[in-house]
Amino acid sequence: MTNVKGSEQLPKFRKAYLQVHSDLGENDKVLSWFEQLHQAPIPKTVWLQCELALAEGFTNATRHAHKYLPRETPIDIEVTMYTDYLEIRIWDCGQPFELTEWLKVQPDADMFAPGGRGIKLMYAIADHISYTRTSDHRNCLLITKNYWLYPQVQNGNSDFEKI
Repeated sequence: MTNVKGSEQLPKFRKAYLQVHSDLGENDKVLSWFEQLHQAPIPKTVWLQCELALAEGFTNATRHAHKYLPRETPIDIEVTMYTDYLEIRIWDCGQPFELTEWLKVQPDADMFAPGGRGIKLMYAIADHISYTRTSDHRNCLLITKNYWLYPQVQNGNSDFEKI
């Protein structure tokens, strides 16, 4: 068997799941849980961006999708890490919402407004974002973020030539 230099540093496929109540007070629990999942090879800047997107997604599910639902309504969160990208899924029980249509008609965000920037922020952070209705009558926000663990090629040289 051939070993690739540095392969022991690659994160292994990993999936984690959390269910919380629809309560903004649960945000600390969500972020603490997410921080425990961090694996060193994933760049810290990418991880912090994903943490921000997760916080925005959770907050939107609580404030908007579950606005008229009981506090006990669950929000399910799943994080799946691969060797070069991660996926965050947030399921809510609210009414369907057309994310792409909403984004098309929104004016530029007022940086002094108390809210209204979350979806655009998630959209800016993510490499892919979608919000779809599932067969069990929930909505799933999918946020995908790519990252590259290998050294960048500079001046035609890379660490791959040393392998």
